[in-house]
Amino acid sequence: MAVTAQMVKELREKTGAGMMDCKKALTETNGDMDQAIDFLREKGIAKAAKKADRIAAEGSTFILSEGNEAVILEVNAETDFVAKNENFQNLVKELAEHLLTNKPETVEVALEQTMANGTSVSEYINSAIAKIGEKITLRRFAIRTKTDNDTFGEYLHMGGRIGVLAVVEGTTDAQAAKDVAMHAAALNPKYVSRDQVSAEEVEREREVLTQQALNEGKPENIVAKMVEGRLGKYFEEVCILDQPFVKDPDQKVGKFLQSKGATLTDFVRYEVGEGIEKRQENFAEEVMNQVNK
Repeated sequence: MAVTAQMVKELREKTGAGMMDCKKALTETNGDMDQAIDFLREKGIAKAAKKADRIAAEGSTFILSEGNEAVILEVNAETDFVAKNENFQNLVKELAEHLLTNKPETVEVALEQTMANGTSVSEYINSAIAKIGEKITLRRFAIRTKTDNDTFGEYLHMGGRIGVLAVVEGTTDAQAAKDVAMHAAALNPKYVSRDQVSAEEVEREREVLTQQALNEGKPENIVAKMVEGRLGKYFEEVCILDQPFVKDPDQKVGKFLQSKGATLTDFVRYEVGEGIEKRQENFAEEVMNQVNK
């Protein structure tokens, strides 16, 4: 029988599964609602849906490079304990392999793709959720390429708590590239160089610094010069090439790269859970709520 939008909506409400999963379940079961629910449960999708409203802010970053291509990704779980689980770590590696091979443009596209084992990425993750027992999400990824004359700087901090993938051109010195990636992990720069900072951001910072100087009572005739000096400090904070190199603070990262005949063209830095609002648990309050019921 034909699967209608209303049937899909009803199945979604009953299971919490995604629209495409519900449509597939109804198609496979010829529109039988009960069989469709069983189909989703067998795939682990209905169970995974029950965890959909949980917050997954732990997890791991991971980097996989093959030849002139590399991928960095972040996969989230609910607890750090699960992030260290061997099954979870295997999941992350297999997702990395799939992403590097198939190169989807977005996470949404990736989730619909078929893996080497014949299941979709979404189904594979849901199967892991059913097995591991926590919400798991592929949060983000980035794929980078280089030439034979360039090097990937790869660095994972604390087993993947922070991951950095850098693209360093003009050298095959893997240790130097890794050192730059390590620096990015430590100092968390936003940009490679000053020319990547938008004119709007520079002007906004200049206005703030100007007002700060005036509020300090500095004479107007020297404020402009002071502001330009302070802007230099600002660029040191946000641009990696302007930052003192963590392994040798007497020289900046840009100078370190020059000494290697190299250029940093790009870097991606992921920190697990950054930007995710974590739920604050109050266990004492939770216990009292149970006692008072």
